[in-house]
Amino acid sequence: MSEEKHEHGSMNTDVQEKTFANFMRLVSKSTVIILVALVLLYLVNG
Repeated sequence: MSEEKHEHGSMNTDVQEKTFANFMRLVSKSTVIILVALVLLYLVNG
C-alpha cells in the first residue's frame, strides 16, 4: 500500500469544474429550447 497520507482538499478539481460548467450550460440551453418548442406547439395547435 501507499505510504502517502491523503490531505483533505489537496486534489486538483479543474477538470471536474469545467465538466460541470459545460454540463450546466447544456442543461440550461436544452431547457430553454424545450420550453420554446412547447410554446410554439401550443401556439400552432391553439
